[in-house]
Amino acid sequence: MRHLKTGRKLGRTSSHRKALFRNMVTSLFEHERIQTTDAKAKDVRRVAEKLITLGKRGDLGSRRQALSYIHDKGVVHKLFTEISEKYKERPGGYTRIMKLGNRRGDNAPISILELVQEAYAPRPAKKKPAPAVAKPQPVVEEVSAVEAVAAGEGAEISEQTES
Repeated sequence: MRHLKTGRKLGRTSSHRKALFRNMVTSLFEHERIQTTDAKAKDVRRVAEKLITLGKRGDLGSRRQALSYIHDKGVVHKLFTEISEKYKERPGGYTRIMKLGNRRGDNAPISILELVQEAYAPRPAKKKPAPAVAKPQPVVEEVSAVEAVAAGEGAEISEQTES
């Protein structure tokens, strides 16, 4: 059983899979759009989004981490200057997968993995209704007529009852 074993094997050894993802991510950042199978696109998306987040951080350590994964210095430079600036305000979701249909030869599902081009505009926050809190009711003391007369308020009470 493969419980808690994430990721697809794609019929490759781990080193071949790692090389495949490196090449595909490099091509994605270089051309900003690649065409591949659905399964590969979903796995490459995870790697690409993490690398764009490194680019947004922009420090030397992040650049070295990106260079350890992408071996093309020109692509890493593009990632840290152009691509990361484009997604500076976006909190994630830098890529899009569009399904094209099936490939003619082997009927494999094909997709386009591309970097999102639209400008990010945050949605306006919905106004949440304030929680219904019971308002304290004013305390009304009931005073008997005898106590009111003793306190000197007898004239007011008798005027209210007569009218």
